[in-house]
Amino acid sequence: MTNLTLDVAKEIIAAAEEAAAAIDVPMCIAVMDDGANLVGFHRMDDTLLGSVDIAQNKAYSAVSLKLDTETIHEESQPGESLYGIGNTNGGRIVTFGGGFPLEDDDGTVVGGVGVSGGSVDEDMEVAQAGVERFENR
Repeated sequence: MTNLTLDVAKEIIAAAEEAAAAIDVPMCIAVMDDGANLVGFHRMDDTLLGSVDIAQNKAYSAVSLKLDTETIHEESQPGESLYGIGNTNGGRIVTFGGGFPLEDDDGTVVGGVGVSGGSVDEDMEVAQAGVERFENR
C-alpha cells in the first residue's frame, strides 16, 4: 500500500497546477488520504472562492465512495442506484466531475484528488493530470 504523504500530495498538486496553467484556468486542488484527511491543498491566484470547498468535497467524495465524481453523477440521477446521495454526509458528496480516487498498484484506494475552478470537463482534465502523476511516480 502506498502511503499518501505530503511529498506525494505536492507532486499531485504540481501536476494539476501545471495542467490548469496550460489551459489558463485557475483552480483549487485538494488531496486527501484514505481516511479523507486533507493532506495538501492549493488555491491558484484568482480561483473562485466557492471552489475551495468544492475541490475538497470532490476529493472527499472520491475517497469515501471509492468512485470518481463523474460516476457518482451518473449513478445519482433519478432512478439510478445512488439517487439522493448528494444529500448525505452533510452535503459533502459532490455529484459532478472533478474528483478521482487514487489507487495503489493493488487497486486499493489510498486517497483522492479533487479539483474545482473551471467547467466540469476542465476540472476533470486537471484532476486527471494529478492522478497520472500519482500513478507514474
